[in-house]
Amino acid sequence: QVQLAESGGGSVQAGGSLTLSCAASGRTLSGYNLGWFRQAPGKERELIASINWNTAGTFYPDSVKGRFPISKDNAKNTAYLQMNSLKPEDTAVYYCALRGYTGTWAYWGQGTQVTVSS
Repeated sequence: QVQLAESGGGSVQAGGSLTLSCAASGRTLSGYNLGWFRQAPGKERELIASINWNTAGTFYPDSVKGRFPISKDNAKNTAYLQMNSLKPEDTAVYYCALRGYTGTWAYWGQGTQVTVSS
């Protein structure tokens, strides 16, 4: 059973930066895609970045492209989300998740709160 744990959230002023971490335990992530999602109050959860653990190929939606690069450290079984030029509308709970061969995001972390003040 895979377990994911996010860390690095907090409060920051607009224009600032944060780095989120997602540490995986229980198995290696070979064969998985790891995604970062966020959910703001009253809004649906949205995918903001993903990375293929084998190829390091990445995906970003247009809403955050260029601001939130995703990366990974195979040795630490950990992925990162570097959040730059933060805006108040980036305030949300941020989650990491894994998608395997089934095509579904089957494993989720508990989330970490990010609050951006103007």
